[in-house]
Amino acid sequence: MGSSTRIRLSLSARAEKYVRRDAPVDTRRMAARGALPLEPVELATVLFALTHDPDTEVKTLASESLEHLPESVAASVLDGPTHPAVLSHLAHVHRENETQCEKIALNASTDDATLAFLATLPLRRVLDIISNNQERLLQSDDIVEAIGANPLTGRAVIERILVFLGTDDEDELTDSGEISSQDAEAAVLALLGDDMADVAACLASEANLEDEEISNNLFSALQKMSVIQKIKLARLGGMEARTLLVRDRNKVVSAAVISSPRLTDVEVTAIAKSRNVSEEILRMIARNREWTKNYQVKSSLVTNPKCPQSEAIKLLNYLQDKELRTIMKSKDVPSAISSHARRILTKKGRV
Repeated sequence: MGSSTRIRLSLSARAEKYVRRDAPVDTRRMAARGALPLEPVELATVLFALTHDPDTEVKTLASESLEHLPESVAASVLDGPTHPAVLSHLAHVHRENETQCEKIALNASTDDATLAFLATLPLRRVLDIISNNQERLLQSDDIVEAIGANPLTGRAVIERILVFLGTDDEDELTDSGEISSQDAEAAVLALLGDDMADVAACLASEANLEDEEISNNLFSALQKMSVIQKIKLARLGGMEARTLLVRDRNKVVSAAVISSPRLTDVEVTAIAKSRNVSEEILRMIARNREWTKNYQVKSSLVTNPKCPQSEAIKLLNYLQDKELRTIMKSKDVPSAISSHARRILTKKGRV
């Protein structure tokens, strides 16, 4: 709310007289107390305008009045055709009030920047409302970025967003048969727009690029990509892209790698071993029955100290005695895991 951007507010002649800079200061102070014969939305708009008044007392009174609107008035303001700037102000003021923030998140007048702000808050119901708004997710990278960074964003929300952000390009690429990692990157980067054109051309034209060169070019491309572009690349690109993007700090991007139809068992095993991926990614792998049929995946998860302990303990029951003995003595796994390995062996009488 510290922005210096000019805001255009629409007020009736009756309301405008209270906020004009040439109006007597006593009139503006009276108006700032909120006792005005105006409809709720216009009253809130007047008070918001007065929070920018040059008179300190007017600003203070208006801020207090706007923050403490009567419940019936506030309900009409949060549900009605209120100016986006007013809703943004109220979102920041009531950032700890889940009920108020829910109403703002549901209001069609709320702008993308305010939704992105709301998506950063530790308010689960608000997060659910925003993540269900497919139109806004598709038009605002900042909203997807905020949701992906929120610690409350769980698997259900991530999967919902990935479904929303599925593209028409997916069928074309996945039906094209087996192609090299390099060709996959070039093809997807070409679909991502002009910003990626140079990198795509480079990958497509240099048939004998070394792996390190491919990684460097992709890393440079990632720095320019929006979250939505990264999600597309994670789902449709090749192994080089997935290797980089599975470590992305945004949970939606890294989860897009796990949902990729191109992901191989070898890659899943490597990810399960990695200590550079998030706990949520390891949890998703541990809960995938197809992947955990692979012994190496189970073993990699159990011996990865970043794997959620509840998941690792479940998988211990499927490991061979020889490996359980190694885990029992290992100092590289949490004590809860090594202790449970010992209990399993003791129960079998094989310690």
